[in-house]
Formats: sequence, structure tokens, C-alpha cells
Amino acid sequence: MQNYKKSFIAFSIFPQILLLKILANYPSFVESVYSNGIYKLISKLMHYAFGWLPFSIGDIFYTIAVIYILRWLVINRKRIIKDTKQWLLDVLTVISIGYFAFHVLWAFNYYRLPLHKSLNIKHKYTTEQLINTTAQLITKANTIHASLSKNDTLKISFPYTKNELLQLTPKGYNNLSKKYPHLAYQPKSLKKSIYSLPLTYMGFSGYLNPFTNEAQIDGLIPKFKYPTTASHEIAHQLGYAAENEANFIGFMAAMHHEDIYFNYSAYTFALRHCLHEVYKRNPEQYDDLVSKVNKGILKNYQEVQNFWNSYKNPTEPLFKTTYNNFLKANNQSGGMKSYSYVVALLVNYFEANPL
Repeated sequence: MQNYKKSFIAFSIFPQILLLKILANYPSFVESVYSNGIYKLISKLMHYAFGWLPFSIGDIFYTIAVIYILRWLVINRKRIIKDTKQWLLDVLTVISIGYFAFHVLWAFNYYRLPLHKSLNIKHKYTTEQLINTTAQLITKANTIHASLSKNDTLKISFPYTKNELLQLTPKGYNNLSKKYPHLAYQPKSLKKSIYSLPLTYMGFSGYLNPFTNEAQIDGLIPKFKYPTTASHEIAHQLGYAAENEANFIGFMAAMHHEDIYFNYSAYTFALRHCLHEVYKRNPEQYDDLVSKVNKGILKNYQEVQNFWNSYKNPTEPLFKTTYNNFLKANNQSGGMKSYSYVVALLVNYFEANPL
């Protein structure tokens, strides 16, 4: 009987996969029933359970899980040959349970309505619109930079500790929720990852643990990136699984923050994405636009680039490729390239709400 139950659980992964293929055709259903219904309850319960802890329970969970799996593999290594069928059944059972929990607790959000539909924002734009928005962002970013520094050639140094930045981040969502009530963020569950160093070597600045709903931030990244990175991970907590959408919502939260340093991080974040897209479309126009950006802003960009360059290693492309394939397997056909879609949301948002 026990073996029958195990077989049932193990092979249930196939109807689960089929269900996801079906759900992909009904984003409105996922949006209303799961993302704005079941998931909101799950995330709040997770935040009340784990958010108050000063450390990441999710990271500890992963540590225990890895140790247990390695121990199980060592103990059961001889069964691979002697009892291959049962060994594979045990492995498939664990995978099936994990797959089920991953989607029920968070990942069904990959199949919700695209953000431009739920926020009623257009998702196509011309190069002319892109250049116009980029020029506006340059003016805005330069203005904020000038208010923070008397010299336009100096990079901006944030006067807060990284812990203080994490404490301040939710305030942006408090302000944003006045315009979009469904983006209210309470209670919070935002923490530094205890695995910040390996996370950095993998090339990632943060992640959401789908099993505990804790937002994990790489504790090593420059403070300049903290406001938008932390806001990005909160967007994942709010149920926006797509990276491009989390980028946009994170920008919006930092832009609506009452603190000018968060505003600086937000507008320079948006500007960098738009400049990158201009470069791909019109390199000559890119050179002209970059020449108008305060040198201090470019130094902040360089600070971030230098940080990541200092941790480059042969394994980073492997992790990036793995994550790229993961995104494609979860209803993001563009993989990591889908990050650039945030530009479409930015351009059309500022077309409707000029700076």
C-alpha cells in the first residue's frame, strides 16, 4: 500500500505539468482566483510566520535540505544498481512534492495576466518614444543628482547602512499603494541572505524563497543598488513572478518613495535600462544621450559594474544559463532577455504620465 501511494505521488508530476500547460491559456482565471485570491492569503500567512525573524529561515531550510539530500545519496548509493526502480521512484516522489509545493505556494503567478493588461499600460513603443523618454529620464536623474551633490562629477554615496535601507524600502510601497491598492505591502519579510557571497559569485543580487516567501537580498551589493533590488524582490512577494514586471514595479515603488536617495536609485535604474535599449537601436543617438548624463551618475553605474567584475568566475555563465532555462520553462519565453521588456512598460508609463 505504501509503495502504491509513493507511486501515485511520484507520477502525479505528469498531470501537474499538463495542468500548467492548460492554465497558461487562462491568465484571467489565474489572476482572479490565485494571484488576487489564494496567493494573497498564503503570502500573508508566510510573512506573519517568518517575516519577524531577523535571519532567513528559508536559507536555513535550503541548508538542511541540501545536507539531507547529500546524506540520503550517500546512504542509498548502492541502491542505484541493486534497486534502480525503487531508487528512481523515491527521487521522483521528492521532485513531485517539491514541484507541487513550488507552484501552489508561489509559482502559479507565472501564469497570471501580463502587467500591461492589469495596469492598462500599452506594451509597444517606437524608437522616437524611447529616445524622448530617455531624454526626460536624463533630465530628472541629473536634477536629483544635483540636489544630492554640488559637483556633477561625483558619484552619490548613500548615508544609510544596508540594514537601514532594508527597513526604509517598504515605505515606497506604502505610497505606491495609494494609487494601486493591490500593491500594499504588509507585513514585511525582507532580509539579507546568509549566502550572499555564493549568491554574488553566481551573479545574482537577490531572490525570493518560494517556500517561505522571504525576500532575500545579496548583502554585498553596493548600497546604490539596494533600493531597487529590495523593491524588485518585494514585487515578487506581491505575486509578480516575471522579472520584467518585478523590475517595473520595483522602480515604481522606489520612485514613489519619500526619500530622495531612493528616488535617485529609481530614476537612474530606469535610465540605465532605457539607455541600453537606445544603444541596441541607435548607437549614434546613444552616444549623444550619454554625453548629457552627469558624470557622477556614470560613476555610480561604473561602481556597480566594477563590483560584479570583481566576482566574475567560470561558473557564473553556468548559473545564468540554468536560470535562463528555468525562466523559459516557467512561461517566460524570452528567458533572461525578458528583463529588457521593462523598457516597454517604462516608456508607455511615462507617455501617459510625463515627467
